[in-house]
Amino acid sequence: MASSSPVQIAVLDDYHGIAASHFSHIDSSKVAITTFSDTLPAYTHSLTTDAERSALVDRLKPFSVISTMRERTPLPGALLRQLPNLKVILATGTQFETFDLKTAKELGIQVCAAPGKGRTDGKGSGASARARISIKKGGGHPTTQHSWAMILALARNIVADDAVVKGKGVPRGWQTELAIGMQGKTLGLLGLGRLGALTARVGLLAWGMKIIAWSENLTQEKADQQAEDVGLPAHGGGIVEQDEKTFRVVTKEELFRTADVVSLHYVLSARSRGIVGATELGWMKESALLINTSRGPLIDEAALFDTLRNGRIKGAALDVFDIEPLPPHSPWRTEDWDEQGKSRLLMTPHMGYVEEGTLSTWYEETAENLERYLDERELLNPLL
Repeated sequence: MASSSPVQIAVLDDYHGIAASHFSHIDSSKVAITTFSDTLPAYTHSLTTDAERSALVDRLKPFSVISTMRERTPLPGALLRQLPNLKVILATGTQFETFDLKTAKELGIQVCAAPGKGRTDGKGSGASARARISIKKGGGHPTTQHSWAMILALARNIVADDAVVKGKGVPRGWQTELAIGMQGKTLGLLGLGRLGALTARVGLLAWGMKIIAWSENLTQEKADQQAEDVGLPAHGGGIVEQDEKTFRVVTKEELFRTADVVSLHYVLSARSRGIVGATELGWMKESALLINTSRGPLIDEAALFDTLRNGRIKGAALDVFDIEPLPPHSPWRTEDWDEQGKSRLLMTPHMGYVEEGTLSTWYEETAENLERYLDERELLNPLL
C-alpha cells in the first residue's frame, strides 16, 4: 500500500474497548486508527432523522477502511454512496443482512468477514484458541450458553427474586412466585440450524425435554441430520423412546400451541421479518415462555409488547430488539414490567455473542486482514 500518509481506519462500536490491543503492533506510520465506543442511530431505521444520518456520514467519511462489530452499525447503499474514501469493510462474524453488499460491489468496496477460525499465521491469543476448541466440542457456543442462561433465569425467577431480596420494590421481600422446572417440558425451536440444535441438545440431555422444531424449509430428514451433527442419535438410542425422533418436526401452529418454551434461532431476511406475529403469539399457552437471542425484527414488536403488557403468556426473555441500542425512552425501558397482571420480562443488551474469546478471535482476524491490506496482499474471507 504505497502511500506517504497513513491509511485511515475506523473501528466502530467497540463498546468494551478491546479492539486496540489487537491493532497495537501495526506500524503507526502506515495506519491511523480511530476507535468509536458509541453507536450513532441506525441509518436504515425509519425513525432516524436527517441530522442523525448526516452525523453518521460525517463520522465515516474520512476513512478508507472500516472495521465493524457485526451489524451494530448498518451499512445500506444510501450510506455507502456517501463515503467516497471507503475501500474496505472488515466485518466481524459471517452474516450481514443490514449491509448492502450489491452496492458495495458496484462501488468497488471490498467486504471481508471474520468467521471465528483464528489467524492463519497462528498468532492468536490463548483465549480465542480456547473458545474455538470449546465450540468444536459441542454446546459451547456463546449464544447457546446465553439462551440457556435466559431460559433458566426467567423460569427460576432469578432476576425478580434477586430484586426483592435486595430490597428493590418490596422492602425485605422474599420469594416472588413459584419457579418453573424444565424437566420433561417441551422445547420448541423456531429454526433448527447449528445454534438451534445445540440449544436443543442441552435441554434434552440436561432435563429430558421433548424437542420439537419448525422452519419454513425444515424436513424430518434435515432434523435427523442436525441431531447427529451435535452427537445425538436421530431417534431412540437411549436418549428418547426407541420409536421417537430426537428432534421432531412439526407445523408452525403445533410448535406454538404445544411448546412450554419457544426459542428463536432463525436467520433474519426479508422473508423471515415478522415471522412471529399476533397470530403465533396468540397460539402460545398462557404458561409458555418466549426466548429471542436471534434478531429482534423476527418478532412483530408491537404484537409482542401488547402480548406481554396484557399477560397473555407467562414471560419472555429478549436479547435483541428492533432498534439497538435501545433508545432511552423506548417503551421497553419505560414500561413498569413489575405491575400485576403483566408477563414476566427479562432483557439483556444483545450479549449472546459478546464473549471474550469470540470477540478476540474476530479482532485477530480483522487485524490480519488489515496487515494484508497494508502489504497489498490478498484479503482473507472475502464476501465479494
